[in-house]
Amino acid sequence: DSFWPQTACDRYWLGLSYNKINDGQKESSPPKTSPEAAYNGYKFFKQLQTVDGHWAGEYSGPIFLISGLVFSTFITRLSIPQAWKIEIITYLVNTSNPDDGGWGIHVEDHSNLLGTTLNYVALRILGMDPEHPVLIKSRAFIHKLGGAVAIPSLGKFWLAMLNIYDWKGVNPVLPELCPIRATHLSMSYLYGRKVAEKMSPLIEQLRLELFVQPYDKINWSAAKGNVCEADVYFPRSPILAITNTVSNIWNHFQNLLGLRNIALRKVYKLMKLEEIDSNYVSVCAIDKLFRLVCAYYEEGPESEMFLNMKDRVANYIWMTPNGMLMNSVDGSQIWDTSLAVQAIIESGLANDPENHESMIKALEFLDDSQIKNNPTYMKQCWREPSKGLWGFSTREQGWATNDCTAEALKAILLLQGKLDYTPPLINQKRIHSTVDTLIRKQHTNGGFSRFENIRGYFWMELINPSELLENTLIEHTYVECTSSVMAALRIFSKFDLVDRYVDDIEKVCAKATKYIHRMQRKDGSWLGSWGICFTYGTMSALQGLSSVGENYENSEYVKKACDFLISKQREDGGWGEDYKSSSGVGQYIQHSNTQVVNTAWALLGLMYAEYPFSEPIRNGIELIKSRQLPTGEWKKESFESMIGKNCPINHSNYKFIYCIWALGMYSNLYESDEHY
Repeated sequence: DSFWPQTACDRYWLGLSYNKINDGQKESSPPKTSPEAAYNGYKFFKQLQTVDGHWAGEYSGPIFLISGLVFSTFITRLSIPQAWKIEIITYLVNTSNPDDGGWGIHVEDHSNLLGTTLNYVALRILGMDPEHPVLIKSRAFIHKLGGAVAIPSLGKFWLAMLNIYDWKGVNPVLPELCPIRATHLSMSYLYGRKVAEKMSPLIEQLRLELFVQPYDKINWSAAKGNVCEADVYFPRSPILAITNTVSNIWNHFQNLLGLRNIALRKVYKLMKLEEIDSNYVSVCAIDKLFRLVCAYYEEGPESEMFLNMKDRVANYIWMTPNGMLMNSVDGSQIWDTSLAVQAIIESGLANDPENHESMIKALEFLDDSQIKNNPTYMKQCWREPSKGLWGFSTREQGWATNDCTAEALKAILLLQGKLDYTPPLINQKRIHSTVDTLIRKQHTNGGFSRFENIRGYFWMELINPSELLENTLIEHTYVECTSSVMAALRIFSKFDLVDRYVDDIEKVCAKATKYIHRMQRKDGSWLGSWGICFTYGTMSALQGLSSVGENYENSEYVKKACDFLISKQREDGGWGEDYKSSSGVGQYIQHSNTQVVNTAWALLGLMYAEYPFSEPIRNGIELIKSRQLPTGEWKKESFESMIGKNCPINHSNYKFIYCIWALGMYSNLYESDEHY
């Protein structure tokens, strides 16, 4: 399109050839040194920087999110563009298991009832004939698992909204309880309204296709606790069963007391105010889709709320060579840009005049992305101050996170304090506002959470209704978030320390250090919650401990961590950890293949720790260099990020950011006499 020509970034994510991405530029010669490899990597990665200065990238995981888009638009009578329909069908067909015809939660997961049923229904709504070979095979798999009756909680919810499952078979999410997390508001509203699509020939047909027994003969009350064994990643606690029993009793009496309608109005008002504060972007994809349906039922298809919600759906859509998917959130723009800046500056690449413009653009983006005001409805929605902080994706989304704020602060301090060519866009007052808020955010246990302070109790996780994810009901503190804040405060101390902050920063870092020490496992590792898994957590912890002066020689905690990392190094010099390390067994699981991102994390951890033996580090660097293509890029391997201990994420920019970072740090420590 001449009005919107494709950029190199567009062409790369569409999977086009190197020549089409680079307009015929020549490939680089194989690098002889780490600085050369880092230079070649950034030469390629720099082309993916967008006009406004950020790095866009895929942040996908659950396949069924795109099916949720199909369901929500079907229920709300929105039309999906024909081109989208084709690409969604393409994506679902390409991701189906060729052996059994099913789908799992994600592309590396075993086929299960949730993924297979939801994607099957989506393809039928999109117009695929039930006798299509793909659907014949997936339907047989659904029947093999006993039919859709035993679909887990999230699937029961979607199917009930589509009128393919009876609400009597769905465990209650009561609006009267005023749900603990924002993401549960929409589900409680939909449950309380018992939202259900009108009967149609397609709905009738799906009732026949998805179940192995007649629909009207199913014992729906018994179906509440019926979950297919293939879908139970985390067993429900007995306390949840008791809670559900009490909730069922309450359901019989709430209408007599007239509380249901009052609760629904209150829940919807909270959702609406939150949506206004997030500029209708929402906090995540699944919540966006549920809230779109809520707005349709509460205010109608012509309402301002519904139309604004509809317009923001596209924020989550991502086009790939395999078709169209839906990202888990509306992107990782701020996070990726903050990390990329640190990698480029610490590698020395930012000093190259040909990279000055790129760094200035990144600074401009981070300047614009800082949240300038607190949420308008902060008190009504029990939100916390976010002025001066940063989020994960964009300023307009509005949900500030502690680790994203810390990483953005680090990037800005380096951009404005270490480079002599960048303009001072973010003044001292704004930086101090950020530091003040971060200091206040520390939890009593010494750690830092990701979003907001912990308000609930840990026992509340025992009533988590999800069989798919853990730690979803309340906020928690995390080693990675704690390490990010520690390191940010220490960098602030170097560049812009004001006397009044000295004692506060010392106290925060001392408590945070004790927290990180306490969270270390017996084998010397730390479990990461936002990356895979022990490798990421250990690297993060070592970065934080390094910021307060702990290293291999003076800290038993650091020494144990290094010994752990070295014990997992593979014969080829690299590291490779499977995402399954995070769930179930809770121990390090070797991936079938070495991964460049895991390798970069392990190397960074060892270098933060000042590990005294260089050979293991050199071997890992050689592995990263050997995986680099003549174009300067690294190919996609396995998952890099994680949500809820069971939902791995394609964090597509990590292979660039962390490989360049490790190469650059190695060159500074071991090849300082060589130049690219």
